[in-house]
Amino acid sequence: MAAESSSLAIASARTARQKQLVLIVSRVWAWVFLALLIAFFTASVFSTSGGSVNFLTLRNSQNILMAITPVLLMGLGQTFVIIAAGIDLSVGWVMGLASVISALVIADLVAQGMAETPAIVLGFVIGVIAAAIPGFINGVIIAKLRIPSFIVTLGMSFIARGISLLLSGGNVVIGQPPGVRAFGNESLLYLISGEGGGLYFLQRPNVTGEALQRLDRILPWPVVVTAIVVAIALFVLHKTQFGRHTYAIGGNREAALRAGVPVDRHIIMLYTLSGITCGIAGILHTARFNGGSSIAGDPLMLPSIAAVIIGGVSMFGGHGSVAGTVIGALIIAVLTTGLVMLNVQPFWQFIVVGIVVILAVLIDQARDLIIGRMESQG
Repeated sequence: MAAESSSLAIASARTARQKQLVLIVSRVWAWVFLALLIAFFTASVFSTSGGSVNFLTLRNSQNILMAITPVLLMGLGQTFVIIAAGIDLSVGWVMGLASVISALVIADLVAQGMAETPAIVLGFVIGVIAAAIPGFINGVIIAKLRIPSFIVTLGMSFIARGISLLLSGGNVVIGQPPGVRAFGNESLLYLISGEGGGLYFLQRPNVTGEALQRLDRILPWPVVVTAIVVAIALFVLHKTQFGRHTYAIGGNREAALRAGVPVDRHIIMLYTLSGITCGIAGILHTARFNGGSSIAGDPLMLPSIAAVIIGGVSMFGGHGSVAGTVIGALIIAVLTTGLVMLNVQPFWQFIVVGIVVILAVLIDQARDLIIGRMESQG
């Protein structure tokens, strides 16, 4: 009897170690894949250009960070929603709606004589609120009427699309004051490399000619804002009751209800949060391009979902992290940037990203299958 108990204990410990190993592999594969991508593009770009172009430069890294800003912001809200076993297909057009409304409000307030800074702040706030409203409506319909999130958010995407096109007349909303473009394109730090250069904080150096060519922007303001939002999302999802409730709902909605989780209210908050992050992406687009565009987020909707999936968030709910979504967005940005630098046709980018998404889903499914077999054998 003692020998049998000892054998069971050893087998149980071995199964636990194997499960832990499978979980670790499923969590770190995206980080390893990102590192391999960077190494591959660093070597291949350097080789194909004859050493004249380098993938690993400060300027290129900042371009990648700027490229992932809207994808990551939309993906952050989507992360919470998908962990709770939902989906939000309206994120792209809600982003465009926020961009258009913020641009319209700013232009109108400035035309009425309001000072530039208050007009910009008020316009940005109204843009985010405008994006939160569709999210709130999505949440109410999904939670209270029990209509599938796929259908509700798909319908909301058409509504947001129509409203933004009506408000903008199908054109880019212009007439923005200089401060809008400054916020979207200036940076926290500036570096002039080489002789006579230096590091400048907040203040862009007034240089021309060769010095201007050596000027690099470090941490543009949209990147700084996105980093702050990411930090808040990390804390909320992993360190608060709100985050625990999100995982509980995605893991088992009925069990969460019996445990006293206010499921309906929480779902409404999740979709409102998704709208807010889309709104932030929209106002940053207005700032970066000095105008509001109704189609700003349409091409980015699928990449934002792809970033979430590549980052390890399970489409069935209950699993995922904000850090994974950040890595997923970086993988997409590094892939597209590297392929462009290798002069690969843009159409191949879609194929490669699609392959990576399928790979991520296969890894997620393989993890659950392997763990399930281990538990059944144990």
